[in-house]
Amino acid sequence: MKRTAFIVGLGLLLTGMAACEKDNYDAPDAALYGNIYDAGTKTLLEQDVIRGSVVELKEHGWDNVQPQWLIFKTDGSYENSLLFEANYTVAPVRGNFIPVEPQDVRIAGRTQLDFNVTPYIRIVSPTITRTGNLVTATFQLQQQVTNNVRKIGLYAHSDFRVGETLRLTAAEQDINAVTDPATTYTLTIDLNAPNVRDILKPGRTYYFRIGALIDAVESKPNYAKAVSFDL
Repeated sequence: MKRTAFIVGLGLLLTGMAACEKDNYDAPDAALYGNIYDAGTKTLLEQDVIRGSVVELKEHGWDNVQPQWLIFKTDGSYENSLLFEANYTVAPVRGNFIPVEPQDVRIAGRTQLDFNVTPYIRIVSPTITRTGNLVTATFQLQQQVTNNVRKIGLYAHSDFRVGETLRLTAAEQDINAVTDPATTYTLTIDLNAPNVRDILKPGRTYYFRIGALIDAVESKPNYAKAVSFDL
């Protein structure tokens, strides 16, 4: 009986050791990086920190391959240095721009790939100013599609990546219509309002950012650059 138990125990030990042996696969040795630009203005296309656009990668040479996702930073740049050298089909997707065709790319070493897209909405002539307790944003909208604009907003947070999904407070306006490019929109946050003064505290720095959301499948907000104030 003791001999049988010893044999079984030894078998389990050897099986466990075999499972822990180091595999022979190489570590990731390639990187993909770049930016997403507004093709019309040649400026970086600002993104949302939580629900922003992503880069979809599908590695060639595998059946039923699952896509990988790279997340854009809020300034429109991206980078991933944990990729394997290979051929990939790459496209920016789920974004705040008119969808583009994917492209085949050889990723080897450190590979740069930039995207030029047309945003759903351009926020034109944006200004954010502070006068006393009022932070006021003015801007115009330049739509690139005929969909309705769902809403616009002025968002505030202590994090520079402030946006529709990362905000302590906001002034939003529902639009639900096609906008007139000649219209100037104004949104104001009253720092002394009861629901604001306990959130945005004096002596601290806060960031304010204008956003606009088109009514389209999987669309994300388009943004202007954030502006900071020391309260």
